[in-house]
Amino acid sequence: MNNISISAIIIAKNEEENIGRCLDSLKSSVDEIIVIIDDCSTDNTLQIVKNKEVKYEVRAWQGYVKTKQYAIKQAANDWILWIDADEALTAELSDEINKLKGNMSRFSAFSIPRRAYFLNKWIKYSGWYPGKVIRLFNKNMVKFKDKDVHEHLVVEGPLGELKNDIEHWTDPTIEHYFNKFNLYTTLAAREMSESNKKAGYSDIILRPAFLFFKMFFLKRGFLDGLHGFILAIFSSVYVFTKYCKLKELNTGRWKDDYRNNSKHP
Repeated sequence: MNNISISAIIIAKNEEENIGRCLDSLKSSVDEIIVIIDDCSTDNTLQIVKNKEVKYEVRAWQGYVKTKQYAIKQAANDWILWIDADEALTAELSDEINKLKGNMSRFSAFSIPRRAYFLNKWIKYSGWYPGKVIRLFNKNMVKFKDKDVHEHLVVEGPLGELKNDIEHWTDPTIEHYFNKFNLYTTLAAREMSESNKKAGYSDIILRPAFLFFKMFFLKRGFLDGLHGFILAIFSSVYVFTKYCKLKELNTGRWKDDYRNNSKHP
């Protein structure tokens, strides 16, 4: 059976700390790499990409889903590996993908476990691992669920599972976390508002408290040590802020400001 060829797609803005690691991790397992760089990027992301053997384009930001859809249209192959700039394939995952290439056609897509690092520590508990995500797929058998935050794929047909990890280098510093915090809570609140959801006092008071309890105790985040405690606190504050913003949107205040703030981080 002939091996299937794979195109990797990446979108990036101000990813000079991550993009080189991401691209280097793909070399041995994919046949084509396509990078779409936000034209508002101000660091050395473009220069790093230019020095790699990849296809790239600098393009105005259109939103997460539309930008990924555009990247897929540029791909020469039906099989796509979607990877974020702050992610990387482990050597074990690259080997697994290479061995799979001759026997992929009976599936429409594959889920991959994701090993996430918070403040540069692998979070093994707290509900974060294995955090499976669908990232390897036949572009003719999937479609993106159009969300402003945490977009995902809807798959038609059988779904396979890979055993080895994608590494996700999320939030290496607290400053990085809160640089994204305001935008993402705004986008999440807007999504809920546009779905006609309402924020009640229980959402603002009880949901954050329960999330902390769930992550730190039920999901054994205490085994992640101080990192697990910080993550549970920050996550509960995220939920608190998201529902407070939804409460504002429910009243009609600042709606134009929220809509104008939906830019790429």
